[in-house]
Amino acid sequence: MKDNKGSPLKLSSVNHISLVCRSVEESIDFYQNVLGFVPVRRPGSLKCDGAWLFGYGIGIHLLQAEEPEKLPKKTEINPKDNHLSFQCESMDIVEKELENLGIALVRQKVVEGGIDVEQLFFHDPDGFMIEVCNCDDIPMVPLADGLARTCSCRLNIEQQQQQQQQQQQIKAP
Repeated sequence: MKDNKGSPLKLSSVNHISLVCRSVEESIDFYQNVLGFVPVRRPGSLKCDGAWLFGYGIGIHLLQAEEPEKLPKKTEINPKDNHLSFQCESMDIVEKELENLGIALVRQKVVEGGIDVEQLFFHDPDGFMIEVCNCDDIPMVPLADGLARTCSCRLNIEQQQQQQQQQQQIKAP
């Protein structure tokens, strides 16, 4: 697998994520009125209660839990938890709107290569973590030779910068 380049499955994009909910109606309200997703028609042949929403190029499929009372209730906002992340235009506007809606959040900053990335983390009604960030400010630089598993991100960026400088020196007359 390590030598495999590209997508052996010929995947083209993420289609949807599926979330099990205590209340599909509560989750519809959250994803529609907080995050801006739009409900879309769901196949009538599906045998379970749920809803489909679409926005930002991705679908969210909400499934009604068979035993909602048995779903774990997350209260701690942990940025290291599984989450879905959205890019935004203004972190300040998002933070103000979430506060106006009474949604608890955690704000975090990551600094990488002189670039500040702001992140806001909060839960949906079922405790699934949502992140809103300005992550597009960090350039996407492909890693070579599996460096991501063996080195810290800081080391990867420093190595890439050194490699770029060396290449520029070689090209300079």
